[in-house]
Amino acid sequence: PTTARYVLHAFGASGGWRPGNFTESLISLIARADHDNAARLATIYPAEAAAVRIAKYDENGIATLQALAAGKQVAA
Repeated sequence: PTTARYVLHAFGASGGWRPGNFTESLISLIARADHDNAARLATIYPAEAAAVRIAKYDENGIATLQALAAGKQVAA
């Protein structure tokens, strides 16, 4: 839930929490990275990269992250 909250904040969505400076910069970097560099970052920071992918590319990504942030189960 914490990572979902941090990514929600990065995308300006409700339910988000502001992370520390490093995590805030990391999420921003992942969100701006091209495909190859995002994949590299995902090997080191898989949860953050997955949450950013959900926010950016899933049609209901923000709602999915909001549900995760609230501790709800989400279908895969």
